[in-house]
Amino acid sequence: MLTKKLFSILLVSIFTVSLVGCGNTNDVKKETTSTPYTGTLKGALKDYTYKIGTSGTYAPFSYFDSNGKNIVGFDMDLLHELQNVLGFKIQTGNVQSMDYGPLTTSLAVGKLDISIAAICATDTRKKGMDFTDTYYNAGLSVIVNKKTSPKEIIGIDSLKSGKYKIAVQKGDASHLFLTGANVPASSIQVHDSITTALQSLEQGKVDAMVYDAPGTKFYIKNKKDSNLKMIGDQFAKEQTPYAIAISFDASKKNPKLLSIMNAAVKKLKDDGTMAKLEKKWLK
Repeated sequence: MLTKKLFSILLVSIFTVSLVGCGNTNDVKKETTSTPYTGTLKGALKDYTYKIGTSGTYAPFSYFDSNGKNIVGFDMDLLHELQNVLGFKIQTGNVQSMDYGPLTTSLAVGKLDISIAAICATDTRKKGMDFTDTYYNAGLSVIVNKKTSPKEIIGIDSLKSGKYKIAVQKGDASHLFLTGANVPASSIQVHDSITTALQSLEQGKVDAMVYDAPGTKFYIKNKKDSNLKMIGDQFAKEQTPYAIAISFDASKKNPKLLSIMNAAVKKLKDDGTMAKLEKKWLK
C-alpha cells in the first residue's frame, strides 16, 4: 500500500511540470512504436468499455457548447469516429471533463483509461501512460493587437530580443518555447489561464502573445470585435504533436489496445476522415 501511494505521489510530481498543452518543447517524444495490428479493425474493441476523459477547456478541440452542457470539438468528433470503427463503449455514456492537471494524473494512476484532449506526447508523460501516433501537429503562432502592438513585431524572431512584453499561459508549449529560446523572464508575462492572457493583449497591457495556432484561429474567428491578429508563419509544429493517451492499466488489460488505436488513427487519415475534421474545426 505504501509503495502504491508513493508511486502516485511521484506521478503527480512528474505531471505538474507540464500540465497544459505540450509541456517542455525539448521533451517531445518520438512516434510510439507498437507491433502493427493485423486483425479485423471493424469492431475490434466491441467488448470493451472505457473511462474516457477530456479537458473541455480548449476550443476548437474540446469545449462546452453555448448551452454549457455538451462537449464538442475536433477531439469529440474524432472520438465518435473511433467508436464507429472500433465499437468500444464509454462508461456511463459520458466523457469526463476536467482540467489538464487532474486529467493527466487520472490517467497515470488508472482512474481514466483513455484521454483525448489535444495532449502532446512527451517523454515526461510517457513515464506514466502510453500514446498513440500523432493525429495532429498544432504549431505555435504569434498574436498581436492591431491597435496597440508595435509595428516592428512581425513574427517569432521579433520577440527573441527581450524588448517586448509577451503574454503566455503558464507551463504550456508557448511558455516553454520562449524560455528555451532564452527570452528574458522579465519579458514574459505568465498567466494562469489563456483567458486572462488574451484579455491582457486585447487591453494593450502586453505587446504580443504566443499560443497554439488552432486555438488562436478559433478565438479570433469567434470573438466579436477582437483587435487581435496572427502574424508571421506558424512554427514549432514538430514540438506540438497531439496524440491519444492510454493508461498503462488499459494497455495491460488489452496488450493490443495501442496497436489497434494506431491502426484506427491511420485508417481515419487514409480515408480522408481526419482531413474532413480539420476542415470543419481548424480552417
